[in-house]
Amino acid sequence: MNNIFLNNIFLNNTFLNNIKGIRNLRMKEEKRKAVLFDLDGVVLDTETQYTLFWDKQGEKYLGIKNFCCRIKGQTLTQIFEAYFAAMPEARLEIVDRLNAFEKEMAYEYIPGAVDFMLDLHRHGVKSAIVTSSNEAKMEHVYRAHPELKELVDVILTGEMFERSKPAPDCFLLGMKRLCALPEDTYVFEDSFHGLQAGMDCGAYVVGLATTNPADAIAGKAHFVIDDFRGMTYDKLLELHR
Repeated sequence: MNNIFLNNIFLNNTFLNNIKGIRNLRMKEEKRKAVLFDLDGVVLDTETQYTLFWDKQGEKYLGIKNFCCRIKGQTLTQIFEAYFAAMPEARLEIVDRLNAFEKEMAYEYIPGAVDFMLDLHRHGVKSAIVTSSNEAKMEHVYRAHPELKELVDVILTGEMFERSKPAPDCFLLGMKRLCALPEDTYVFEDSFHGLQAGMDCGAYVVGLATTNPADAIAGKAHFVIDDFRGMTYDKLLELHR
């Protein structure tokens, strides 16, 4: 009887330990961290080039200076609908000019971006690039950086969501694809529209002072950095758990 009693205790304890293990695993899964990166001005140092391009188009066709400030974070379709709806010839010219421009652009990484992405991967953190860029532009990016697809789990482009930034749709879709909750998600953004989208989706937002000065975006993000140098998974958790 004593042996049977002891065996029952052992089995019960084993069962309880298994249950605790399952619960701990579920808690870890439920608290899974996710990181969403914008592309231009966050992962790639391209915003200065785009500013020059779109400022020229704004002055040429609309007589608007600093046109790029109005459209950062928007898809090409949205830009055309908002500003060039009655200018079909201009749209065709801009598309041809933009395709040629993006083909020759320099796609350099923002300092520290690759090291940070690799560190996230080592810690099992899911990540995604969420960009308003279209697939045609991304083909140029992939040719310059074929490794980019391996640095993140998902890449979402402008064709995949109806409303672009400042609407939060793109980041909400990123969370859905990574099975993450807003409170467990970090968004890295540089543009005013992107920062607003990040805040509105409920994530913790880190602003990069690559496109706009740090003081200009300080009130639009939870934390501001110049670039990714020194940024690690552990530093991320220090900012927000």
